[in-house]
Amino acid sequence: MNDELLTLLGRVISGEVSDENDKEYFVSVNGLTFRLAKAEIQKPLKIGSHFKGYAYENEQHQLQITRDVPKVQVDHYGFGEVVRVQHGLGVFVNIGLPNKDIVVSLDDLPEMASLWPQRGDRLMLAIKIDKKGRMWGDLADEMLYRVIAQPVTGKLTNHDVVATAYRLKLAGTMVMTSDYQLGFIHPSERDEEPRLGQQLNARVISQYPDGTLKLSLRPRAYEAISDDALMLLATLQHAPEGRINYTDKSDPEDIKAYFGISKGQFKRAVGHLMKVRFAEQHDGYLWLTEAGRDHDGRTN
Repeated sequence: MNDELLTLLGRVISGEVSDENDKEYFVSVNGLTFRLAKAEIQKPLKIGSHFKGYAYENEQHQLQITRDVPKVQVDHYGFGEVVRVQHGLGVFVNIGLPNKDIVVSLDDLPEMASLWPQRGDRLMLAIKIDKKGRMWGDLADEMLYRVIAQPVTGKLTNHDVVATAYRLKLAGTMVMTSDYQLGFIHPSERDEEPRLGQQLNARVISQYPDGTLKLSLRPRAYEAISDDALMLLATLQHAPEGRINYTDKSDPEDIKAYFGISKGQFKRAVGHLMKVRFAEQHDGYLWLTEAGRDHDGRTN
């Protein structure tokens, strides 16, 4: 492998237009020739003129240069989208090149394949070049995320955020929001562990002293209960004394006549309300709790 090439790939370089054919120009840089697609060029280039672009090796193992410079470069990090997973190799990431996806090696991915990024997930990476001149994705470490993180301004408690998982730990999942704020999801605030690079819809619970957002993937209480439970809650909220003389012991026909649902549906609805502490049963009645009374159908 030409040592000179190792210093050119994955970077923005300048060269001289040395030749052309119907579809391509050829740009010479330090004795190496890079192909440049004419489809990229609006105004024809002259032989001998200078051209500046991003150097890489395309999927046909040909040296190529492009004017459409991606953010992801050697020592320059940016987000790319996962487009393919190949077990035994790693994941392929689209960084914006016309005919080249960048591989993140399995050596840099979680040991559990179920936590590998999937198609559509996002990874922050730069380019690294091995001794054979191959371009690989170099995942950003936690220090870099902390360097580029933006401070939280204003009160975000109970706000919805979109976040990307960038570090998976036993203690929880580290994420970065779409506003470049750091967040943390404790295992108790999720049903399953997110994948590396997975985009998550989360809710802000609070904020840690260091500014990191404490997030939850669990739905709000009103989102977690069924339509039947919401209907039953509304009935309780409008009932005198916040109680109704229907419980899971009531006659199925009476329940059907009053609520229009089966006893099975009614019992599940009651169970949901009791689980989120919006209702309780005693003395032959279903009672509205203080939390249920305050619930307005929009927020906890």
